Amino acid sequence: MAFIRPFRPEDTENAKHICRATLPPTLSHSPAALRMAPYLWTLQFTHLFPQHCLILDDGTGTAVGYVAGTPDVWALAERYPRYVEEVLGGVEGRRDVPVPGQLGVREGWLVGGVGDEGVQDGGVGGEVNPECLAQLAYKVEWLVLEGVEGKRELAEGWRAMLHIDLLEGWQGKGWGRKLIERFVEGVKGSGEDYGKGVHLGIAGENRKVVAFYERVGFRVYPGGEKEGGNVWMVRDL
Repeated sequence: MAFIRPFRPEDTENAKHICRATLPPTLSHSPAALRMAPYLWTLQFTHLFPQHCLILDDGTGTAVGYVAGTPDVWALAERYPRYVEEVLGGVEGRRDVPVPGQLGVREGWLVGGVGDEGVQDGGVGGEVNPECLAQLAYKVEWLVLEGVEGKRELAEGWRAMLHIDLLEGWQGKGWGRKLIERFVEGVKGSGEDYGKGVHLGIAGENRKVVAFYERVGFRVYPGGEKEGGNVWMVRDL
C-alpha cells in the first residue's frame, strides 16, 4: 500500500525520473532540458533541505511522487554554493549540466529569443535555450529570486517554496494534497523565517493545475504572466 515518507538519498534517481516524466511539452521535447531539469527544480532541495522533501512510496520502496522545497528561499540562496560544488560539480552534474559560458548576462529562455524573460518553469512554444538552463542551474538568484518585476517581492513575502510532481498513474488520488499538507506542517515547525507562507510557479503550458492548487489553499499572485506566461501562486501560513 502506498504511503508518504521522508526522502532518502537512494530516492535520487527516481526523483530525477519523476521530474523528467512530468515536464511540460516545451521542456520534455528538448533533450537538453530533459537532462538538466532535475538540477533546476528538484535536486537542490533534496541535497540542501532533505528534511523538507517527502516521497510518495508505492509500497515497494519505489518513489512515484515527491514534494521538494525549502522553508526559506533566501536560506537556499545562502547554501547554494555547496550545491554547485557537490552536485553540479560532480561527475553526473558535469555530464548533465554543462558549465555555462558566462554568468554576467542572462541568455534568453528561447533560442533566438530577445531579452531576459526570467522564466523558471517553462515558456510557451519555441525551443528552450540550453545555455539559459545551464545559467539558471548555476545562478540561484536568477532561478528563484530575480527576473521580471515582482519576482523579488514574491520571494521576500512568501519565503517558503515547493515543487510537487507525481507520476501520471498516481495523480488525482488525493496524494498531492497529502504531500502538500505534510510539507506545510514541516515548514511551520522548521523554526525558519517563512514570511507570509509558501509560493510556487506553474508553467504557462500547465495552467490546468491551477484549480488543484486553489483547492489546497493557494491563490494566484499577480506577475507570473510576465514570466513567459507562467502563473505564480501563494498560500498564507
